[in-house]
Amino acid sequence: MGRWSGAKALGGGAAALVGLALLAGSALAVYALRTQVQLDGKLGVAGLEQTVQVRRDAADVTHIAAQSPRDLWRAVGYVHAQERGWQLEFNRRVMHGTLSEVLGPATLETDKLMRALDIRGAAQRQYAGLPPQAREALQAYSSGIAAFYAQRSQALTPEFALLGVTPGREGGQDGSPWSASDSVGWALMMALDLGGNWGNEFARLSLLRGIATERLWQLMPAYPGEQPATATDLAALYRGLGVYAQEDAVPTPVPDPGPAAQAPVQGGQRLAALVDQARTDWAQALAQEAGSNDGKGSNNWVVAGRRSASGKPLLANDPHLGLSAPAIWYYAHLQAPGIRATGIRAPGHRTSGAIDAIGATLPGLPFVVLGRTARVAWGFTNTGPDVQDLYLEQIHPQDPTLYRTPDGWAPFALREEVIRVKGQADLHLRLRATRHGPVLSDVQASHGQLLDLRKYVLALRWSALDADNQTVLAGLLANQAQTLPEMLQAFSHYHSPMQSIVVADVDGNIGFKAAGRVPLRGADNDLRGVAPAPGWLARYDWQGWLPYAQTPQDDGQARGWIATANQRVSAPGYAHFLTQDWVLPYRYERIAQLLEARPLHDMDSMAAIQSDVTSLATLRLLPALRDAAQQTRHPQAAQVRQLLQDFDGRMDAQQPAPLIFAAWADELARAVIVPRIGEQRFAATYGKRDFRAAVEGILARDDAWWCAPLDCTQQSAQALTRALDRLQAAYGAQPARWRWGLAHSAVSSHRPFGNVAALARFFDVRVPSPGDGYTVNVGQYNAGDVKGGAFASRHAPSMRGLYDLADLENSRFIFQTGQSGNVFSPRYADMRQAWAAGQYRPLQRAPARWQHQLVLEPAP
Repeated sequence: MGRWSGAKALGGGAAALVGLALLAGSALAVYALRTQVQLDGKLGVAGLEQTVQVRRDAADVTHIAAQSPRDLWRAVGYVHAQERGWQLEFNRRVMHGTLSEVLGPATLETDKLMRALDIRGAAQRQYAGLPPQAREALQAYSSGIAAFYAQRSQALTPEFALLGVTPGREGGQDGSPWSASDSVGWALMMALDLGGNWGNEFARLSLLRGIATERLWQLMPAYPGEQPATATDLAALYRGLGVYAQEDAVPTPVPDPGPAAQAPVQGGQRLAALVDQARTDWAQALAQEAGSNDGKGSNNWVVAGRRSASGKPLLANDPHLGLSAPAIWYYAHLQAPGIRATGIRAPGHRTSGAIDAIGATLPGLPFVVLGRTARVAWGFTNTGPDVQDLYLEQIHPQDPTLYRTPDGWAPFALREEVIRVKGQADLHLRLRATRHGPVLSDVQASHGQLLDLRKYVLALRWSALDADNQTVLAGLLANQAQTLPEMLQAFSHYHSPMQSIVVADVDGNIGFKAAGRVPLRGADNDLRGVAPAPGWLARYDWQGWLPYAQTPQDDGQARGWIATANQRVSAPGYAHFLTQDWVLPYRYERIAQLLEARPLHDMDSMAAIQSDVTSLATLRLLPALRDAAQQTRHPQAAQVRQLLQDFDGRMDAQQPAPLIFAAWADELARAVIVPRIGEQRFAATYGKRDFRAAVEGILARDDAWWCAPLDCTQQSAQALTRALDRLQAAYGAQPARWRWGLAHSAVSSHRPFGNVAALARFFDVRVPSPGDGYTVNVGQYNAGDVKGGAFASRHAPSMRGLYDLADLENSRFIFQTGQSGNVFSPRYADMRQAWAAGQYRPLQRAPARWQHQLVLEPAP
């Protein structure tokens, strides 16, 4: 009886648990259903003047057709909020410096940097300087976002619930979920992501504390075939000024939490712990990325009609950005007739104001950033000129409120900021600025570890922060252009970051133009922006701006094609200094090889170039790796030699040789560089840059100083031995079964949930991928990121676009996730396999059928 009663009770308890699990699952399913976007029927939207058609085609491109530009921009804001609400909320908090209000102290360093740069204030000043029509466009867009939240037809996505975030609630008060000036701010954030030269300057300053100037230029060489931009002995300069602290600050050890702290927790406690870890890891990752653009690049090229099978131009573009889930892009077709009262036009811009553009939009902005209109297509790559200079500002020895200028001592400009921190007291931040710009040393902990802050701080001069930045105006005008001249006129308003733009129109014209603001430096500026300059010497101040008419350009007549891949875009003998930090030209050289390999191109050959995974950089070092395989005595050496004998430099996801090469290159860089600069400086700089050019030079010179105490052949062989040990431990004892794609998955990471395994497996989008940082089909990895996966691809083609000017309806696109930003949606990651396989979706203004049709109607 007792046994039966116990069993009965146990059975009843199990049944209750099963019932609770089913109930929880049902509740989750209902919630997931409620978060889905309404794709059909009708919705009322406050502020609309007339109905707007929102239709999705079979490629899941969203077509938004309005009867006025105002209604179009408002509808774009509404749709972005529907599909990418968390992305907008998160991005707004990043640029406002208010992440800590909802994520706690883990994101304080990020918030402090954003406050020091004053992204929000700069955006407001730039917004005020826009022409009225442009301000109207951004106001309409922000009102569309507000209209969505005012009367939502769907539940908020799980990020809001898990983090307890209310859209628009900031600083303890309810406000707009997106303001008109936030669109300007997000354009600034893109400039920050793509224009981070200050990281190179600080890295040089740090490295020069331990090595001579000559060794610095071996570690961070100038562009191939060129000398460093400055002949100044930088190490002597900084020693003479006494800029360095007496000793590097010793980091406070992080205590081992021990078994008790690691013990499992239950339910809500576990979720809270996971979310807290995600906050911390994400914040650290963002802080490391700021101020560097190494490894970030893009490809674009355009083929003239005389080099195409159709007799009309072909254009290709694949911008390489940090992969994220959801993706940075949202594909849409924007259409509205021109109305003189609301259309945006500039002098010399002959369009009627009608908008008819299709391509990649950026949530946060109300226009197509990359794509085509009815008659012209365009694509971007990052030009990468030096538009950021760091200045050593000397502090008055008796009065720390003063800093030295060419005209004597002057007071720092002061600004107080208050950062709300979840779970802690508010942080009151006192920020300084000089005549050059914000003092980064007030918010960058690394400055205090390197510099004697009693004597010097570092201030940043960055062109993008200037009040005359009208980049958003250029974007709005581009959506109305119908010819190459009109497109180039539109981009004359483009400010930051400078972009290498290729354009083609249906009339057969092709062209390239570098569009954006670049500072002019005086002839007596011997440092030329490559390292921090004494801020009290006037010769290091900028002397004005390079006129738009004088920026690099090409009409494509010489070769019948134009390509840019972040290589030097200025012709020999070009009169102006832009930068010495161009990307190594391997991708450009490979594109040029493939374009010249056939007399006529078509859309399929263009697609094949975008998918090409031959690494010229790998081929450069492959002989050294094969020699190392002959020298090593590793048990797998014979198998590895056979694999390398057949290796042709193709970084194929299904092959083992690319993985062997990548692991060897990583081990070799560590072996020859760490002993000379120290583990701490290596860890701070490696990953942001892979030092590939340095390793190439060391091996080519057989450089005894870098390779000591061994010779370079021995260092190479021992690096391979360590690499094989490492790969064997990770992937087994059969090298033939190793696969590059398994180690080199493209990871589109969610922020902040992509940094903790239990949540990342739901929110991240992963797919095995080919390539490396030097292939046309880029797969940039951070070999210094052991925790996140040393060979995981995190910078890759964020989208691919192909445009056929013989029939623009034959254009194609793809990106790495999906249109939806909702993890519960089947459209969250439905493009990843096609993207990895080099496949495309059609990009058509007039598709054969509609998959979904929604009508937005005026509502009170």
